Amino acid sequence: MSQLESRKKLLIAESELNRVQLVQEWRTLAGDVHALAAQAKTIGIIASAAASLVAGLSVFRQKKSEPVAQKTSWLQTILRGAELAGSLWTQFRSPDGGQKNK
Repeated sequence: MSQLESRKKLLIAESELNRVQLVQEWRTLAGDVHALAAQAKTIGIIASAAASLVAGLSVFRQKKSEPVAQKTSWLQTILRGAELAGSLWTQFRSPDGGQKNK
């Protein structure tokens, strides 16, 4: 066996080892991305529920004799925005895209 043939076989073997290592690293990365997506979904669900809870509680805290023309506070504006964002997040993250099957 010549020196070039042995060098070629070594390079082919090294290439195969690199390919196997790349596949293993790709699978690990895919698993990590999947876990991160699951955590983000959980955080989104918790944030949506918390925003809905806080918005619901803020409704009970409002005075019933409050004048209609009174300016809303920045906290109420943030809570309404969080509630809207939570409901949108839930709609976009649902498997059917927020549409009911008929």
